[in-house]
Order: sequence, then C-alpha cells, then structure tokens
Amino acid sequence: MIETSCKYAAEPCARKVPIFSSLTNEDLVQISAMIKHRKYSKGQPLILEEEPSDTLYIIKKGHVKLLKMTPQGKEQILHILTTGDFFGELNIFNSDELSNFSAYALKETDICLLTKADMEQLIKENPDISLRLLKTITKRLAHTENLAQSLATKDPEIRIAYMILELTDKYGKPQNGHIHINLPLSREELANYVGVTRETISRKFSKFEELGIIELIGNKQMILKDRATLEQYID
Repeated sequence: MIETSCKYAAEPCARKVPIFSSLTNEDLVQISAMIKHRKYSKGQPLILEEEPSDTLYIIKKGHVKLLKMTPQGKEQILHILTTGDFFGELNIFNSDELSNFSAYALKETDICLLTKADMEQLIKENPDISLRLLKTITKRLAHTENLAQSLATKDPEIRIAYMILELTDKYGKPQNGHIHINLPLSREELANYVGVTRETISRKFSKFEELGIIELIGNKQMILKDRATLEQYID
C-alpha cells in the first residue's frame, strides 16, 4: 500500500464523487489539500470487520467489494463498488462504531481518504453534502433489502437473474444492440454474492446461454442479449 498527499493526485478524485458535485472549484481545491491517496493491490484489505475507522474511502479508480463473513465462514458480498463510489460514511457520523463489514480491492485500486474531522468541516461549510450522503445511504439500504429478499428465495435462478441485472445496470455498456458487461467478480465470488455453489452458478449460466439470454466470453465478460426474458424471473 502506497500513501501520498498531494493536489494533483487528489483533485480528480473529488471531481468524480457525486456528493461533491455541487461544490465550486475553490471548494474542490480545498478538499484536494485534505485528501490522502492510497493504492491497493488485488485482494488487499482496505478495512476489516470490527475494526475502528474514522475515514471516508472514495474510489478514484478500480473495484472494491464489501462483505461480511457468515457463521459458516463463507463470504457474503454486500456491495460491489467502483469509480466515484465511497464507503465508511456511517463512521463519519459515529466514530464510536466499529466497521460492520470488510472491504477488499478486486483489482489494483486507487483510493482517496478523508478523515472524520475533515468531513465534519466540509459538511458544516456545505450542508448540501449531508443531503447527498443521505441519498446514497438510502440507496444502499434499498439495495441491501433487495439483496436480502433475493437471498430469501429458494430459487437460485431468481437470485442469479437479479445479480445479472444489477451487474448490467452498474457495469453494462450498450454495444451492437446488446449490453456488454465486464464482470468485476470471479465465479466463486459471484456464487458467494447470491448464496449458491460455484457449480450451481456455472450450471445456471449455461442454461441462460442455451435460452439465448446471455453469452459468456471467458470468465470475465458477459453479454446480456435478452433483458426482457431475464426480468421475467424476478417479476
């Protein structure tokens, strides 16, 4: 892990984050002076569950998974975050709380960090940031509720369909009438995300391919060819 603190490294990070979109260039320069910059390699933890933290983590470049460990010792992935996303916001408002998740880099990832003291100063001077934080937290809560609902169903096809649609919305790019997705997770991680075995997810992917819903290109790319049919699984 490499850490630096400088304007040229941090300023682009602040500009990429939606919660700072209402700030002036002068405000962004101020944030740049506060931000520290770190690089994490693939698989490296950014924070571990039950650790104290008073830091807001902002993803400048890369992918991060947030997860909890089940009583059986398996990963349960909660969120997949990418450029412009952030986490650790709850610790900004209540530093007495320990982190209720772990965060790992899914690839080489650049992170910008703001301390609790710096965030409190920014929020005091720019109250609109609080509203934007609240909106993001609300969206994450809705996602977690949807994930819980998906995991509660005993039908793995419904869970996998829900996951594909989520990955499509977050990472999909239209191309030649279809949607191309660069998958941020391995097959094992995808299986952990929806609470099935790796064999089950491979079997269901094969079924969706046979039905013409998706097309797999290796282990890291997927083409969604028939979204309407996939959506019928979760209706």
